[in-house]
Amino acid sequence: MFHTIPVTMYERMRYLERADEQDRQDNTPHAERLRQIPPITGRFLALLAASAPPGDIIEVGTSAGYSTMWLSLACQEKGRKITTFEVLDNKYALAEETFALAGIGDCVQAIHGDARDTLADMTNTAFCFLDAEKDMYQDCYDLAVPNLVSGGLLLADNVISHARSLEPFVKNAAADERVDAVVVPIGKGLLLCRKI
Repeated sequence: MFHTIPVTMYERMRYLERADEQDRQDNTPHAERLRQIPPITGRFLALLAASAPPGDIIEVGTSAGYSTMWLSLACQEKGRKITTFEVLDNKYALAEETFALAGIGDCVQAIHGDARDTLADMTNTAFCFLDAEKDMYQDCYDLAVPNLVSGGLLLADNVISHARSLEPFVKNAAADERVDAVVVPIGKGLLLCRKI
């Protein structure tokens, strides 16, 4: 399905992968680093998003648009659009550049703002990916899960790499009778929830 990534998108992915690696090596301040998902997580997201039932695709935490590019592969295949939220000015600008260079602006709606202001109004969500500041996860989950369609998916990144701080969040999801939830050991650990 995603064996051939368009050249312009592939080039931008490689560029952002190198920039992220450099950020980690040169101790770029935490808030300025790209902090993006690894490629294996991107491929997993694209596969799941392509398998999600009909509905909207949402991403919370755009950064420079790396994960958005992976999700756009599913959107293009299924004729859908992705709405992605980013609060930081510098990362929003990088994401806009990414979408233009990768040629995916037609399937991406980038919103410069806090997803918590909008998620409650997004009532036809088939897929939601959380990769923002960890203290936002529970709020975003609480706003997104009621709006997931039957069989809709919510994924949250970093649940293994940030296990201590996200343990209450993961336990809450595991106890939530509206979803089936499991931690998937891909990348930095994903919480995968499926709306019952």
